[in-house]
Order: sequence, then C-alpha cells, then structure tokens
Amino acid sequence: MAFSSSCFCHFSIPHKLQRNQTAPFGHGSKSSVLSRQQYFLGGSRVITSPYLPKTILQRRSSRVSASWLASCEVVKSVFPLGTIAVLPFYVFMVVAPKAKLTQKMMESNIPYIVLGLLYSYLLYLSWTPDTLQLLFPSNTSWIPELAGIAKMFSREITLASAWIHLLIIDLFAARQVYHDGLQNDIETRHSIPMILLCCPIGLVTHLVTKKLYSLREIKNN
Repeated sequence: MAFSSSCFCHFSIPHKLQRNQTAPFGHGSKSSVLSRQQYFLGGSRVITSPYLPKTILQRRSSRVSASWLASCEVVKSVFPLGTIAVLPFYVFMVVAPKAKLTQKMMESNIPYIVLGLLYSYLLYLSWTPDTLQLLFPSNTSWIPELAGIAKMFSREITLASAWIHLLIIDLFAARQVYHDGLQNDIETRHSIPMILLCCPIGLVTHLVTKKLYSLREIKNN
C-alpha cells in the first residue's frame, strides 16, 4: 500500500517543462554562441548543445596544421640524409672497385634495410585517404592515369618518398653492375655514375660495354 501510494503521488505531480536560452559567452558573431537548452522533466535535467563553439573547431584545425608542419620538417631533415647516405658507395665503386673494403661494402645489405625503413616512414607520412583514388581514378580499370600521378607528386612528402625509392633501386642496380664487372673483368667505372644519374641509360651503357668486351675477346682468340 505504501508503495502504490508513493507511485500515485509521483505521477500526480505535473511535469514541468522549462526552456532556457543562455546568452553568448563571448563578444563576437553568432557562430561563437553556444546555444544551451535546459529541460526539466520530472526533476531531471537534460542539456543539449546544438552548436559547437568556434574555439573547438579552431583547436582541431590547429592540430591538423601542426601535424602537417611537423611532417614537412621531418621531410626537410630526412631527405638530404637519404641522398648523402648512398654517395660513399658510388665513390668507392668508382675510385677503388677492386679494393677489399669496397667489395665488403657492396656485399652488405644494411644500406637497403636502412633506406627501406626510411622509405616506409616517408610513405606512411605521405599516404592520404585519396592516394588510391589518385592512382586509380577509374573504377573500371586498374591502370594509373598521368593526371592523378601528377597531382599526387605535387605533394612534397610524396615526392620525397619517391626520391628515396629511386635511390634504393639505383643503388641495387649499381651493385649488380659492379659485381658483374668484377666477375667478368669488365670496366664499370663509367657505367656506375650513369646509373646514379639515370639508371636506364647506365644499364644500357654497361650492356654495350659488356658486348664490346666479348667481341674483343672473340677477336683476340
């Protein structure tokens, strides 16, 4: 009985509904106003905020800008290191190709591991939600289009990752040419610098040189 009477008393009280609009909390435009609505229903209060303050949006945009600037600073500091790191290998292959130190350096895989990690990091920084869309804009074809690639490489971070990618491939190709020259006693000091500057031309130069050496051996025999 006590329980039912208490319930009856609770529901017999009329529900109060009060709406209160608060004033702007700062001097500015309407976009900086936090509209708060307070509802009292059966003794409970619900606060709704349909408009986000402008300061919150500014904080989010400032965080994005700060992270983007930090990525650019990382690229500017890491990019020269990748370029400088490969130069000693080319110098030793050209200046002292038959030295034991050069042969030991070119047998090591450490440069490719370090450059591979550097490339992966730059690729991570350059990756955006629209990267695949720029590479493959057509839904019916998986062939990249030149316009999308040009737009993608207009970003500084993407261009830096592509440059490190080229350095890795060029150094690997130069090592193959270097080892081929040692095994077949072929001059490679003119081909290796060409690989650094333009890898396809350097490879063609080495193949032509190898062919000329083989013709000379045939003629001498």
